[in-house]
Amino acid sequence: MTVSDREVAALVQRSADANAALLRGDVDQYRASVPLTDDFTLMSPFGGAPTHGQIAEARWQAMKRFFRNGSLEQELIQSWATADMVVLAVIERCRVEVGDVPLQDWALRVTLVYRRVGAEWRLAHRHADPLGRGVSVEQAAAIARGEAAA
Repeated sequence: MTVSDREVAALVQRSADANAALLRGDVDQYRASVPLTDDFTLMSPFGGAPTHGQIAEARWQAMKRFFRNGSLEQELIQSWATADMVVLAVIERCRVEVGDVPLQDWALRVTLVYRRVGAEWRLAHRHADPLGRGVSVEQAAAIARGEAAA
């Protein structure tokens, strides 16, 4: 079985639509659009330890309040496909309120790994970082040391 260009394009669009919904706080639409694999991993743009497995319901509910009034423009950088896996490298350009941070622009570099489970594409991995605009070596070093970037 091969993955068609049409299937990859559908995953690109599904990712954009789902993440736009998430940024508006519409977690239910996100969840309906992007089912997760049982062994899903999340490497959050805020760092810390990766999350493994299904996301707890309480965390989904917290996300409804965490993201507000957002919009998204997604740029596909590259895609790769095998019979049962599609990897998307994208830039998510967002304008969103996050937590207690007022509305602002965010540029996230994101890697999405979709795996075919039966006839359905499920998200197996998401890694995002807020380095879309780049940082200096000194700023990266401060982050790596666990210090606030200047």
